[in-house]
Amino acid sequence: MLKVENLSAGYGKVKVLHGVSLQVPQGQLVTLIGSNGAGKTTTLRALSGMIKPESGTIHIGGADITGLSSHDITRKGLAHSPEGRRVFPVLSVEDNLVMGAFTRLTGSRPKGDVKADLERMLDLFPRLAERRAQLAGTLSGGEQQMLAMARALMLNPVVLLLDEPSMGLAPKLVEEVFNIVSRLKAEKVTMLLVEQFAAAALEVADFGYVLENGRISASGPAAQLKNDPAVRAAYLGAAH
Repeated sequence: MLKVENLSAGYGKVKVLHGVSLQVPQGQLVTLIGSNGAGKTTTLRALSGMIKPESGTIHIGGADITGLSSHDITRKGLAHSPEGRRVFPVLSVEDNLVMGAFTRLTGSRPKGDVKADLERMLDLFPRLAERRAQLAGTLSGGEQQMLAMARALMLNPVVLLLDEPSMGLAPKLVEEVFNIVSRLKAEKVTMLLVEQFAAAALEVADFGYVLENGRISASGPAAQLKNDPAVRAAYLGAAH
């Protein structure tokens, strides 16, 4: 569904990614783990058009999206829940969710039943239902993270990118976010997850990639990576 081959990208003269290749099959949850500065967020930014790849190719559902603008990539069905949430603070929770369906409402993507999908998001994220009319900027960090995820899902995406959904959250909220990710996985939502808690990511994922210094250093079924001595020592810690 999502296929990345030999992707190189960076910021100006600083090259971050060096020939990254990965695949996210339809209906599966794939995770990308690695230390801070390895290039995980840069990978997602390159996939969603926030930065332009220097080389390599990106295909989604067979369509080449390499180098397209973010809004054109969105029209192809790729949704990005970014690091830092980036909700619209002066809009209500409901209006933020409707903005996630913008390309559906303007005819760039199949419209479907936007109203029903809005209610589904409020069912999936009960905290948002409680704050439906509240300004997004007044939500807690955890609630804003849930809103960012729900807004991305309102696209009815072909592929969903999740960048550090647990960052900065209290342990109880981290558990809640991963429960939602597990539910989405059960619903066969195709996802690429970047996550600081490698053990939790590998627990929920079907397949995983390890990124080191902008290069894929290991890959395999998530259960296999979780039990790999080198991965355990580098990313999971002695407790795992």
